[in-house]
Amino acid sequence: MVSVVEPLSAPLELSFAYTRSLGPTLGPFMTALAERRILGVRGSDGRVHVPPAEYDPVTAEPLTEFVEVADEGVVVSWTWLPAPLEGQPLQHPFGWALIRLDGADTCLLHAVDVAVPVDLCTGMRVRARWAPERTGHIRDIVCFEPADTPRAPVEPAAAVPPVAIVTTRVDLHFEHTASAQESSYLLGLQDGRLLAQRCPQCSKVYLPPRGACPSCGVPTEEQVELPDRGTVTTFCIVNVAFLGQHITPPYVGAYVLLHGADIAFLHLILGCAADEVRMGMRVEAVWRPRAEWGPALQNIDHFRPTGEPDAPYDTYAEHL
Repeated sequence: MVSVVEPLSAPLELSFAYTRSLGPTLGPFMTALAERRILGVRGSDGRVHVPPAEYDPVTAEPLTEFVEVADEGVVVSWTWLPAPLEGQPLQHPFGWALIRLDGADTCLLHAVDVAVPVDLCTGMRVRARWAPERTGHIRDIVCFEPADTPRAPVEPAAAVPPVAIVTTRVDLHFEHTASAQESSYLLGLQDGRLLAQRCPQCSKVYLPPRGACPSCGVPTEEQVELPDRGTVTTFCIVNVAFLGQHITPPYVGAYVLLHGADIAFLHLILGCAADEVRMGMRVEAVWRPRAEWGPALQNIDHFRPTGEPDAPYDTYAEHL
């Protein structure tokens, strides 16, 4: 049975740079922003769409007629944000607004910098506040501000090379709380044990454990300790270097089916040449020094070949 433990909780952070190519519609739009200009595109019904739509909402045909619009317009709708989140345009209270720029027929969503909600209203005229340094990104417009705000003097914007790619950094911060089963599993790893769960109905053993059997839908309450030896079911040889990589390619990521388990989990295979790894290879865990152990699967540094004969295919065929 699962011993009752206080659920583990820890802050998690995910960060990555999202890069995308812009294409023939958003490319000119971002290039214009770097030049302190705003472009829309004209549809088949004569409406000007800002930001520019790649395809006509009426005919679904590609749109190619660009139209420059003003950097001033009217607030059509808005909402107040009293506590901005990390990464938002402003780090003090502001309003999000749908803004119809002069010359446009659709609305652009952006921030409006006013001190209090009563300073923001539908029908209010606003204009763009441009970033001093622009890169061809929607953040080249810092925000919008009331149109009667004195405009800071700026030098004329020079033409820039076409912007074809935009990179946006994404940072996520959240608190993860593990289930009772996950917590027992993680605390077991801290003691050098691999604790799985057995389904009371189909008897399948899951590691990492699940709160309920995916096949039967019943709670998994029986705890099973597994050995740190198993079989490679499928694998991938990593030959391409990437940012943040800790191991020089080539190396192998493989699904390892521990003896007694009914589901394989992904881990690193070292201790032999990458091209020697194969389906059915028997492997064993290589644990980090005990002083480095914590409630995490990283306690196992990698798996290595045991040198035993390969497992017969039919012993892991259902776990590929």
